[in-house]
Amino acid sequence: MKKKLQGKVLKLFITKNDKDKTRVTIEQINADENGIVNDKFYNKNNQRAILITSMQSYDMALNENINLSEGTLGENILIDINPYHLKAGEKLTIGNTTLEITQNCTLCKGLTTINSKLPKLLKNDRGIFAKIISGPSTIKIGDIINI
Repeated sequence: MKKKLQGKVLKLFITKNDKDKTRVTIEQINADENGIVNDKFYNKNNQRAILITSMQSYDMALNENINLSEGTLGENILIDINPYHLKAGEKLTIGNTTLEITQNCTLCKGLTTINSKLPKLLKNDRGIFAKIISGPSTIKIGDIINI
């Protein structure tokens, strides 16, 4: 039997649907099978509906003297445990919300504009995409994560 990992939600972010693509820190997100309500990417691609990133990614950058503000990696949910070992199809719960992992986060050239080392450094450790599979849900800062 696999050991169950547990952690918590540290921060939540959405991208506003404005010309500047403003990133906003929020206290809770409302999500459904189409993604995060009020996020720029809502109802665009449910396979990339929610990006979950671990603090480990920020720590890796900091160890290379790259100081990033939380949210810079584009995540919607920042957590305190590492979920990057999860494969597509595996599930995790956040609070009473069940999510299914859909894919690892691909690297984008936008990371190079922050620091040229980031794409190589975070190749497998930028985040994972997930979709909601338990119906409309609310995820809040401090919610417990079970992997």
